[in-house]
Amino acid sequence: MNTPHVVVVMGVSGTGKSTVGRLLADRLSVPYAEADDFHPPANIAKMSAGIPLDDDDRAPWLDAIGAWAHDHADSGGVVSCSALKRAYRDRLSRAAPGIVLLHLVGDRALIADRLRRRQGHFMPETLLDSQLATLEPLDPDERGIVLDIAPGPETIIEQAAARLRRPDDKQRTA
Repeated sequence: MNTPHVVVVMGVSGTGKSTVGRLLADRLSVPYAEADDFHPPANIAKMSAGIPLDDDDRAPWLDAIGAWAHDHADSGGVVSCSALKRAYRDRLSRAAPGIVLLHLVGDRALIADRLRRRQGHFMPETLLDSQLATLEPLDPDERGIVLDIAPGPETIIEQAAARLRRPDDKQRTA
């Protein structure tokens, strides 16, 4: 399989970034990194209190994720990261040129239901609307894949793997 250097699994909270990221990394036989592990304690406390992060909060987090992606550029890897704004994705791309974005999208009701049922995570459902408002869909010039979450993780992995075999495409949707 022709695998890109690093895949960033992106989207709002509740789309399955962690699940898909782990499965995709296993499928590609590359390391996986969970973006939540890069948050400083202050960010986690803020989100746990239902307060959205601002760009200043996100900057060191994005830089840490970008450093991980840079360190894995030659060997490959998969990292989850909401990457909601183009500026955030550009920051990651500057740190690790050649990344491919895997944008997980879905119906708001489905995502909200997933967030309600999720146990032991600091991100409350109440922040979903702020994330959806912040989300900037991939632009045509961004190297990425857009996949709907409704079919479930295994189908998403199959679709992503098939599209990752076509590295010449800029953006692919399903």
